[in-house]
Amino acid sequence: MAFPPLALLSRRQRVSVLGSDLAVDLGTANTLVYARGRGILLNEPSVVAVDTDTNAVVAVGVDAKQMIGRTPDNIRAVKPLRDGVVADYDATAEMLRFFVRKVLRRPSALSGPRVVVCVPSGITGVEQRAVSESAYAAGARRVHIIAEPMAAAIGAGLPVNQPSGSMVIDIGGGTTEVAVLALGGIVASASLRVAGNALDEAIADHVRAEFGLQIGERTAEQLKIAVGSAFPVAGVRRAEIRGREIGTGLPRNVTVASDELRKAMDGPISRIVAAVKGTLDRCPPELAGDLVSSGAVLTGGSALLRGLDARLQYELGIPVLVAERPLDSVVLGTGTVVEHFAQLYKVVVDGRRR
Repeated sequence: MAFPPLALLSRRQRVSVLGSDLAVDLGTANTLVYARGRGILLNEPSVVAVDTDTNAVVAVGVDAKQMIGRTPDNIRAVKPLRDGVVADYDATAEMLRFFVRKVLRRPSALSGPRVVVCVPSGITGVEQRAVSESAYAAGARRVHIIAEPMAAAIGAGLPVNQPSGSMVIDIGGGTTEVAVLALGGIVASASLRVAGNALDEAIADHVRAEFGLQIGERTAEQLKIAVGSAFPVAGVRRAEIRGREIGTGLPRNVTVASDELRKAMDGPISRIVAAVKGTLDRCPPELAGDLVSSGAVLTGGSALLRGLDARLQYELGIPVLVAERPLDSVVLGTGTVVEHFAQLYKVVVDGRRR
């Protein structure tokens, strides 16, 4: 049966078809979905709970994250993305399918959504194909891929189409994306698989070594948010945490100060700083001169770490500002591509099936 031309559809039907286009920020920690004409409709953890006896999906998103560390032996809560790329194809496809249906409610009977997915700039061809296939398995009729730093820059409002240089530093859960952009393209970039999760691991390692206490990733993340910092700040913050003593296996409380957490996180942060400096070294002199005045914009969830902008500004010698909505910059940029696809199609790659 042939589909009727778009012009012959009613206004409600046209909105249904066009409005089904989606932008997806498929992150290691969280997945955000933007629907054309409707804005950000979903922001949930990238977690899937699976029954290992039947291989059936038990929960996805928020419900699955609450199960981490609390499930019986036959239930496994997994993060299907690792370092910004697909680590478990089946779980990723199920997660995307769940999120797409949740956003669209009643998917159009005429066709599935066109989906624009952002991926790390350092992704391999095989990894990119896995992302595309996961989106197709979730019901997409066409998949397009956009590099994460380009999406972050657009979402942060940087003039990426101008001849002057713009710099974005996107630090998410699994990857750090650094790029200098001009004339609608990426001139120099770096993709580092060190980001928020590495900071959490550094905190957990410190607590284990210093206090003989084992804590989970959720506790480490909460500690980072509560008292963590990347640069000396006024006053010393302290937080009390509970964990399991390694020697006895019994629960115990300890108090951790912000200055010792800063030292614990210095390793991963130094690697991020080195990646940014390396990108600047590869940048043409003319564009590097632009950055002296325009500076760099910091996006991603880890941009909210206290003092990180000050640390980068101190190390780089150029202004560093945090984006107005750092958590949403990537999905907002991807959503802008969906809204203005005819004008911005050059910044995406067709992820069609091979």
